[in-house]
Amino acid sequence: MLTFALTIVRHGETQYNRDKLLQGQGIDTLLSETGHKQAAAAGRYLKDLHFTNVFVSNLQRAVQTAEIILGNNLHSSATEMILDPLLRERGFGVAEGRPKEHLKNMANAAGQACRDYTPPGGETLEQVKTRFKKFLKSFYQCMLEEHGSSDQCSASSSGPSGPEQPAIAGLASDGVHNVPVHALIVSHGAFIRVSVRHLVEDLQCCLPAGLKMNQVFSPCPNTGISRFIITLRREESDPRAARIQCVFINRKNHLDDVKNSD
Repeated sequence: MLTFALTIVRHGETQYNRDKLLQGQGIDTLLSETGHKQAAAAGRYLKDLHFTNVFVSNLQRAVQTAEIILGNNLHSSATEMILDPLLRERGFGVAEGRPKEHLKNMANAAGQACRDYTPPGGETLEQVKTRFKKFLKSFYQCMLEEHGSSDQCSASSSGPSGPEQPAIAGLASDGVHNVPVHALIVSHGAFIRVSVRHLVEDLQCCLPAGLKMNQVFSPCPNTGISRFIITLRREESDPRAARIQCVFINRKNHLDDVKNSD
C-alpha cells in the first residue's frame, strides 16, 4: 500500500472572477494583479512543503498559479508540472463569458436550482464527476508507479485501515508529518467542489471532527487550499483508495495579508 498527501488549490483571481463573469473552459484568462498576490501568498504559505508530484489544469489561470506557488517553494521548484485537461473547469456552454446572474436567470426559467442547472453546451455535474474519476484512475496509477515500491512510503501506513486521523494545528504542514509523498493539484472552483463531493459522498472520505457538511461543500475561494491523506491499495484491475482522510477544506488564512493590502 502507498499513503500520500494530496493538496488541492484553486487558481488565483482573474478579472472575470472580480467582475462575476463565468469563465468555464472557453474563456482562458490570466490572473489579475490580486490573483498574482493570492498565488504568491499561497506559495509562501506552502513554501516549506515538498511536493513530489504536481498536476495542473492546462488553463492559463491555473498554470500561472502553480508556477507562482512552485516559484515560492523551497523544495519543489524543480518538480515537473504535469498539465492535464481533465483538471479543467466545468464547461458552462453558452453561459461562458456572461454574468453569473445570467446563469441564475437561465436556471430559474428552466425551473431548476442554479447549482444543478446545465446551460446549453455545458457539462452536467455528473459529467464533471466522471472526468474527475477518470483523472483519479490515472493519478493513482502514476503515484503507485513512481512511489509504490518505496519502503518508506509503504511504511507510512499504520495498518490495513490506514493512518490515524492527523492532528490539525492550523499549520501548512497539517497532516503531512511522516508522509514523504505529497502531490499538489491546481484546478478550478466548480471542478474542486464536484471533486470534494465525490471524495466525501461516494468514496466515504473521513472528515475532521467538528467540520460541518455545509463547510465541506461550500465554494472554494481563489487559492483556497484543501488537503487529503490517501492510502492506495494495489488490485488486479486498477489501484483503489483503501482510505481517504480529509485534513482541512478551503483553508484561506494565507489571504489575510492580501485582503488587507487591497
